Amino acid sequence: MPRLSEVIAALENLWPAERAESWDAVGTVVGDPDQDVTRVLFAVDPVQDIVDEAVKLGADLLVTHHPLYLRGTTTVAATHFKGRVVHTLIKNDIALHVAHTNADTADPGVSDALAGALDLRVVRPLVPDASDPDGRRGLGRICELDHPLTVREFAALAAERLPATAQGIRVAGDPEATVRTVAVSGGSGDSLFDAVRAAGVDAFLTSDLRHHPASEAVAHSPLALLDAAHWATEWPWCELAAAQLDEISDRHGWDLRVHVSKTVTDPWTAHAASNPTHTPGAPN
Repeated sequence: MPRLSEVIAALENLWPAERAESWDAVGTVVGDPDQDVTRVLFAVDPVQDIVDEAVKLGADLLVTHHPLYLRGTTTVAATHFKGRVVHTLIKNDIALHVAHTNADTADPGVSDALAGALDLRVVRPLVPDASDPDGRRGLGRICELDHPLTVREFAALAAERLPATAQGIRVAGDPEATVRTVAVSGGSGDSLFDAVRAAGVDAFLTSDLRHHPASEAVAHSPLALLDAAHWATEWPWCELAAAQLDEISDRHGWDLRVHVSKTVTDPWTAHAASNPTHTPGAPN
């Protein structure tokens, strides 16, 4: 049975904190280094529903992709929802560890897991990490399809393979255009349009695309955009990360029980589609 410090050392080897962006807040948020760890839960968001699930599961360690306190805080009072998360974790001897942008750029990382969920063949990073001499780490991934699909077909594939959310998959561009190469980036991706255009791909699948950057992107080139829910593009990493920890546990003889939360923590809960019988355009 490993101590928390041993498990954290293994996780830090996968996702070193020094590879996180300077603005990020990664690493261990709550936990006694000497506590024993037998059960681990992976999730995207450190919200109360996930913490309650960890308590019910009997987990000793919760690993999330998103930070609990990204911008810092002056209080962990239980009068605030984040404070309640901290109190619940400590009362139940559950540690919390975060791997965010250091998991985004890892090899394999968040975008590798996203590509894997869509059966895409990874060619190279979209934005390579200059510190990696092998050229495998970096933000986003450039991928190839095994056989061409239309944008409409590729969007349907993404909707089928990614976790179901109220948003589904939004598409910008010609639905009948052919897709052979794709850039993918788990999480918010509209800051990457310059790199995507330079890569010369047919489509870009990411999340949180805003009106003006998306409008300018499709006006600039025939690039098709596929906008999925933020949570859905990052959830596949939880399964990848759990498998990595499982392998480490087997190698060290730790016999950890590693779980992935299936709880949907995407904040959007419903979607009302426009009436297709109405003439497209603004109301008169």
